[in-house]
Amino acid sequence: MTDPSSEHWVKLRADMDAHRQFRGFRFVSRSRRGAVRHYQVSGMPIFDDDGTFLGYRGTTSDVTKQVALEEQLTQSQKMEAIGQLTGGVAHDFNNLLAIIVGNLEMIRDDLSDDSPLRRYLEPAMRSAKRGGELTHRLLAFSRRQTLNPAQVDTNGLIEGVTDIIRRTIGPSVEIETKLADDLWPAFVDHHQLESAILNLAINARDAMEDKGKLTIETANVLLDDALAESQQDIRPGDYITIAVSDTGTGMSDEVIARAFDPFFTTKETGRGTGLGLSMVYGFVKQSRGNIRIYSEPGQGTSVKLYLPRATGEADMPDTANKQNSAEPPKSGATLLVVEDDPDVRDLTVTQLTGLGYRVLEAGTGVDALRLYDATPHVDLVITDLALPGGMNGRDIALAIKDRTPDMRILCMSGYTEGALSRQGHLPGDLSILHKPFTKAQLAEAVKTELSA
Repeated sequence: MTDPSSEHWVKLRADMDAHRQFRGFRFVSRSRRGAVRHYQVSGMPIFDDDGTFLGYRGTTSDVTKQVALEEQLTQSQKMEAIGQLTGGVAHDFNNLLAIIVGNLEMIRDDLSDDSPLRRYLEPAMRSAKRGGELTHRLLAFSRRQTLNPAQVDTNGLIEGVTDIIRRTIGPSVEIETKLADDLWPAFVDHHQLESAILNLAINARDAMEDKGKLTIETANVLLDDALAESQQDIRPGDYITIAVSDTGTGMSDEVIARAFDPFFTTKETGRGTGLGLSMVYGFVKQSRGNIRIYSEPGQGTSVKLYLPRATGEADMPDTANKQNSAEPPKSGATLLVVEDDPDVRDLTVTQLTGLGYRVLEAGTGVDALRLYDATPHVDLVITDLALPGGMNGRDIALAIKDRTPDMRILCMSGYTEGALSRQGHLPGDLSILHKPFTKAQLAEAVKTELSA
C-alpha cells in the first residue's frame, strides 16, 4: 500500500476529516505474490437534511495501465532530452577532435623519424582516437549516427560474430546459440548490429564475473496492435528478435529503469564507461526497432532486441567492384569545401592543398552556391552537414545536384541531425566522412569520390 505518512495520504485524511470532496487520489496495492496495481479514488460527502454527515459516495478505478503509459511517456521524454544533450556535446567535441587530430598529424609529418618529440606525439594521437570512439558512442545513443541499413542474414551474422565474442569474453563463459529455422532477414546496419551484440555479450560477461553461461537466441515475431502496445514505443509489424541472456547477478527494477542512461554503470571505477547499453539502445531505436530488459536480482538478465523485417530486395552496394575499378585520382582537381567552423575549414583546406588539389572554401551555404556558380569547373564538393544560416549540407547538395546532376558530393559529419532522414539514411548517392578524420582518411575519401 502507499505510505500512509505521505503528503497525499495526509491531504486525503484532512479532506475526509473535514467532510470535503476529494478527487483523483491514487494508491498502490501489492498482492502477496508481488503483483502491483494502481487505483484512483474519488469521493463525494453525503449529508442528511439536517446537515449531518452520513458518509462518502465514491468510485474506485484501476489505473494501472494509465500509470504505465505515463511512466513510459516520462521515460521517453527523459531519454529524448538526454539524447539531444549528448548529441550536441558529441557534435562540438567532434569538431574539436578534428582540429586536434589534423594538427597533430601535420606536426608528425614535419618531425624527423628520430625526433624525441615523437614519444609525446603518439600518446596524444591515441588519446584523440579514443575520444573519437567515445563521441561515436554518444552519437549512437542520441540516434544521430549515420546508418546504412540493408537486408541482413541475422543467423549468419551471429554465427560469424560468435568466434569474436568467444575470444573477447574468455573461455570460462559457456556460449550457446539457439537460432530459429527460416528466420526472416532483418533490415538493419550490419556493422552496427555486430557491435550491439558484442556490447551485450561484454555486459553479460561482466554481470557473470567472467564465469557462467551466455545464450543468444533468434526468433520471428509478429506484433499486432495489442502486442505492439504492450511492448511500448514500437509499431505493429514483422520483427526479428535477438535475445542475449546470461546467468549473472541480474538487475533490480531501479537499475533497469536507468540501464540505458549514458554513463550510468554499476561497475566499479575503471571497469567501463556506462555507454554500452546506451549505444545499443540508440542503434535499435534509430533502426525503428525496440529493446527490452527482463531481469531479477540473482536470476540473470535477458536483453531482447526487436529489429524490423526486411520486406524487399536489399540494396547491397558492390563496394569491392567499385574499389577495383577505381581510377587514379585526378591531378590538380578543383574541390569546393563548405565548413562553418573556421579552424576545421582551414585545416581541411591545408590538408587538401598539401595533397595537390586546388581548393575553394566557403563558410555558409549561400556563399558556397555563389562560389560554385562563379567557378567554371568544380570536380568535387565537400560539405559539412550541420551548417547555420538556414541552408544545411543536404540543402547545398540538392541545390548543386539540381545544377549539375552528376556532381560528386562528399559530406562531413560530426552531428547529422537535420541532414539525414529519420532513419539515418544518406539522401541520394551522397557519401559521408565522419569527424574526426585523419589526413589519410580524407585523402582516401576524396580519391574514391573523384574516381567514381
